[in-house]
Amino acid sequence: MPKTYKFKRVLLKLGGEALAGVGGSGIDPKQADLVSNIIADVVSQGTEIAVVVGAGNLWRGSIGTQNGMERTIADHMGMLATVMNAIALQDALERAGISTRVQTAIEIKEVAEPYIWRRAVRHLEKERVVILGGGTGNPYFTTDTAGALRAVEIDADILIKATKVDGVYSTDPEHNDNAKRYDKISYMEAISLRLKFMDSTALSLCMDNDMPIAVVNLWQKDSLLKVVRGEKVGTIVSK
Repeated sequence: MPKTYKFKRVLLKLGGEALAGVGGSGIDPKQADLVSNIIADVVSQGTEIAVVVGAGNLWRGSIGTQNGMERTIADHMGMLATVMNAIALQDALERAGISTRVQTAIEIKEVAEPYIWRRAVRHLEKERVVILGGGTGNPYFTTDTAGALRAVEIDADILIKATKVDGVYSTDPEHNDNAKRYDKISYMEAISLRLKFMDSTALSLCMDNDMPIAVVNLWQKDSLLKVVRGEKVGTIVSK
């Protein structure tokens, strides 16, 4: 296969909503199939890809804590929800003919491998998509931070945050028609301006380890392909 990529290894951070049906909740197998097709296109370029998936379609810990739930319990529930999403995505990818492995930061050996850095890298080298569930395995950390941590650990060339917005904006473009979109922005600018596309812990981790971030619209045609090919798309966050 001729080389068609700029980035050999990528970490894709997906929100749980990418797998949701109408209303943004639950898991819709048809949506999972759409996401798997997008990922399959990237795999076809010869790019190694690991995926960290969130759980916003199933559970948000903030809802629990706002109603008196202990934060640690709420976060553990969220971590377990990400495993459900990871398994759903694995099923869709396997049905599309893509070899996968699910690894989890919380050990659930009956349904997934435990996350082991060397094993994850080896799977990637064998052209398997590695789906990482369970967040970091610790409460008080978001799946954005899990994505940043895993990207650094597996020595990814770039972290792709796929959302429903085509980049980083000064304010929420859904509520402000005058929101400014950035083509490029530095880590420090993003942190100081308190831009909410990613939490500050994840941004700081990427900054400290010089991990570039591409923020793109998952549903924009060929957006992920353009990133791995090095084409201009979305917003690049870097030094």
